[in-house]
Amino acid sequence: MINYPLATSSWDREELDAMQEVISSGMFTMGTKVAEFEKRFAQYVGAKYCVMVNSGSSANLLMIAAMRYRKEASLQPGDEIIVPAVSWSTTYFPLYQYGLHLKFVDIDRDSLNYNLDQLATAVSDKTKAIMAVNLLGNPNNFRKIIEIIGNRGIVLLEDNCESMGAEFGARQAGTHGLMGTFSAFFSHHISTMEGGMVVTDDEELHHIMLALRAHGWTRNLPKHNLVCGTKSDDAFVESFRFVLPGYNLRPLELSGAIGIAQLKKLPAMLAARRNNAVEFAAVISRYPWLRLQQEIGSSSWFGFGLVIDGDAPLSRSKLVHRLTKAGIESRPIVAGNFAKNEVLKWFDYSIHEKLVNADDVDRNGLFIGNHHFDLKNELSILDAALSAI
Repeated sequence: MINYPLATSSWDREELDAMQEVISSGMFTMGTKVAEFEKRFAQYVGAKYCVMVNSGSSANLLMIAAMRYRKEASLQPGDEIIVPAVSWSTTYFPLYQYGLHLKFVDIDRDSLNYNLDQLATAVSDKTKAIMAVNLLGNPNNFRKIIEIIGNRGIVLLEDNCESMGAEFGARQAGTHGLMGTFSAFFSHHISTMEGGMVVTDDEELHHIMLALRAHGWTRNLPKHNLVCGTKSDDAFVESFRFVLPGYNLRPLELSGAIGIAQLKKLPAMLAARRNNAVEFAAVISRYPWLRLQQEIGSSSWFGFGLVIDGDAPLSRSKLVHRLTKAGIESRPIVAGNFAKNEVLKWFDYSIHEKLVNADDVDRNGLFIGNHHFDLKNELSILDAALSAI
């Protein structure tokens, strides 16, 4: 029996009615509901443009693809991009797929985002971009990252797939860089079944993504655009005109409709998550051998990242066993130290200094779920399981 699940549905009648409206229309692929959601999501995060796709992983792919095809300061094969050692696989895969050189940098032991001292020394005259990953709802310290970049012309990109609604310096996470990605997977802050978004203020990148998202054709571009110039008025001619080597990353119209309903609920769901974080921290404070992820800015608390300290009374595997026995679901902290994975044999990469904290998280880290509803009952179960150790 699961007493404290990792994720639960945030849908109710409103989402089902939104789906039924689309089903009744007979229009299931990307259409007016997707366009409306894109407009509303851009307004919510404070960006000029939003492009919805079929997953957060596709959002990362689209973001990196767009950087390859921009007219100036594009990312070319062999260019160096700095990445944190702890993130999800599809933060890294598009970088490999576009031939970039990945430089892995350690994380901070408390925030679980970049170790800013190591990031500062990792930046070199070869660095073309920095990928900032806001882990488990926690935004990076963007003030310091932007100071590190200075006037060197390095592009800042954000993987914000776990951190919708997080804020740093009165700006939404995902909007501090040139582009930012979001996910609307089942377990994330909003759910559109599957779904992802890329936001930017750059009009050229917006147009490039509109083409790349759907086959690289011109059909979804405005008449006057920054990819092919001016389109023909002949819709037949423009039907199958290909200008970029694109994909089919289009979302379902169902996902757009659900997203509109979910976005209305997001402020209340974020407030509940933040309230739960206060209660969770109070529980964990009674167990000094557990280190809770330290909040930077205003976290949206996707989940609760915990690291077992050296003087703990048990190992991670035994803790996970006890939690599971109590009906409490847990997972590793994202993919742990990604640089340890066998898949890196395919990568062009380097490791900056040592990944001490990433290794610690890989061995001793786990996270427990957060939700859009009050967790007092679940936290009492967690407290009882920990007090029995």
